[in-house]
Amino acid sequence: MVAHLYLGAIALAVFATTVANAAIEVDCTKDIVKVKLRIIAELVPNATRFFLGNCMASKFKILPNGEGDAEFHYRLADCNFKRLIKGKRLIFENQLTYRPFPKGFPPTFVHPILCVYERPSGWQPPFLNSGSGVSEGRGGLVFHMALLNVQLTALAKTNVFPLGSFLPIWAAVEQKSHQPLLLLMEECVATTTPELQPGSQVYPIISNKGCLLDSVRGHSLFLPRSQSSAVILMLQSFKFSLGEEVYIHCKLVAWDPEVFDESKKTCHYKKESLSWELLDDPFQSSVCSCCDSTCKSRSKRGVEWESHSFTPNSVLGPLIITEPSDPKVNNMSGGPVQELTDSVTVLDSSR
Repeated sequence: MVAHLYLGAIALAVFATTVANAAIEVDCTKDIVKVKLRIIAELVPNATRFFLGNCMASKFKILPNGEGDAEFHYRLADCNFKRLIKGKRLIFENQLTYRPFPKGFPPTFVHPILCVYERPSGWQPPFLNSGSGVSEGRGGLVFHMALLNVQLTALAKTNVFPLGSFLPIWAAVEQKSHQPLLLLMEECVATTTPELQPGSQVYPIISNKGCLLDSVRGHSLFLPRSQSSAVILMLQSFKFSLGEEVYIHCKLVAWDPEVFDESKKTCHYKKESLSWELLDDPFQSSVCSCCDSTCKSRSKRGVEWESHSFTPNSVLGPLIITEPSDPKVNNMSGGPVQELTDSVTVLDSSR
């Protein structure tokens, strides 16, 4: 055991040193910061584990030599930048981090990001401005859902998948000025239409307030989170409407990252232990025990819905699932997948 821990520490040290040697460029302009990071080939498969504050890379490109270029292009009001005043300087401070391990583990690499400006004449902190009010935690929530490539490094370039392959579905909620949020995929179904209507033929994927049903009958699972406001569902493709267009409809919910119960959870089935596990804290997996029966609802403190019925707020598609021998797999590039990073849903929240 001691030897294993010792070797693990060496591996992490080498890993961190490798990341630290990466080329980093920072360009600060008015209200905007652009950070460019050159990622070595060995780390390209984990490119989504690099963060500027709480923001993922806005662009990522794989180079001919196997290395990658990640670019973070954001406003200084985003990504949890801290604003400091030192004399005549106005400083925006953040960190570029690499987080290869699940939530709860510290980053293996941290690089400070600073943007320094001359303090504008007459500028004063907002809390000294008599015209500013106190935030009551209300505002618009913006949800995103998109299909990633198998390396989890960029958006998928095709919408055609052989039966049994995995579809990495990324979902997130923008934190903005809200307190930390936990993104939950409360309900998800597959249909053959871009709009979910009464009587539509559906294939249930997630039900019962966050239970991944497809982890019981197949090998779908949630990947460990690197941030509470986003989650990646590795969905194994299924036989529903084989060869036809399929759309994934999901109800996304933002919640308190410290509070779990039967109605607010992310659970998948672990075949090795024949039991349900809570993604965000396996020690609280008892809240998942209702996944085999009916999970009770509670008074809503997250996003309010107009109806108690399943009301999806994000749609992904069209996707086409084919038999592996189907010529469509090789001969069809497929149309572009509708990514909700461009077509997003904004909901008013009360927290």
